[in-house]
Amino acid sequence: MDAANQLRSGKGHKDENFPVASRVIAPRHRALILAFYEFVRIADDIADHATLAPQEKLQRLDRLDANLLGNGDDEPEAVRLRAALAERGMPPTHPRDVLTAFRRDVTKLRYANWDELIDYCRYSAMPVGRFVLDVHGEDRATWAASDALCAALQINNHMQDCGKDFRDLNRVYVTEDRLTARGAGIDELRAAQSSPALLAAIRDLIPGTERLLREGDALATQVRDVRLAMEIRVIHIFAEKILSLLKTRDPLRDVVHLSSWEMMFYGLMGLASGLYRHTTQGPREMRAA
Repeated sequence: MDAANQLRSGKGHKDENFPVASRVIAPRHRALILAFYEFVRIADDIADHATLAPQEKLQRLDRLDANLLGNGDDEPEAVRLRAALAERGMPPTHPRDVLTAFRRDVTKLRYANWDELIDYCRYSAMPVGRFVLDVHGEDRATWAASDALCAALQINNHMQDCGKDFRDLNRVYVTEDRLTARGAGIDELRAAQSSPALLAAIRDLIPGTERLLREGDALATQVRDVRLAMEIRVIHIFAEKILSLLKTRDPLRDVVHLSSWEMMFYGLMGLASGLYRHTTQGPREMRAA
């Protein structure tokens, strides 16, 4: 079996809806965060591969897990992350949680309701925020707001890519209860444009996502690291803007992504907002310093 990096999709951290270890993050943390990202990217590419059989996907994910734990050196991304974690004395808990989500992507193709979707986010998205917070030495009290923000980012992505996920992978995150309530069929996700019923079912995920963003709004003021606070605020603003697009655009027909200039404009807005919030509302010890 070849190394998993032979299956790369070509997608990298610059293709995401949010900055990944941008230059705002302190240089001493960037290498470890990027090693984590590359590990997660490889696992994602395995789970989303168009031609691999489900059993082979699971075997490859298991091999990544084994390498991460020190059992083998076949997967360079796992070996690099293992070494980077050891250098910091950090356990592999968070990347292993993400592997749980990718295994679920292989074996679970439908989600009954919001609670099931949030349980998926518990493994697919929340460990990412927790990992970044741990890298920065932040208190675990910040996890709740981080979990909410990360779940919102994940559900935004589910709505944006709902057609592609179904056509390419037979995977549906628009919950079955909302499809049923709106009278929409899953096969409608193959269309070039959403029916009114399907669009309503997709948009039924928006209020819950808005609640998550409200719960995550405090995160930038809870963390001690000012650079991290600025990065978080940028991410939060990007998520809000994408959610606004989802309220007015059809993800089967329209582009529901921020343009390069929008990312630059809102990024600068987020940096300024994050710095201001952290200075005026952030942890007391930071203000005192």
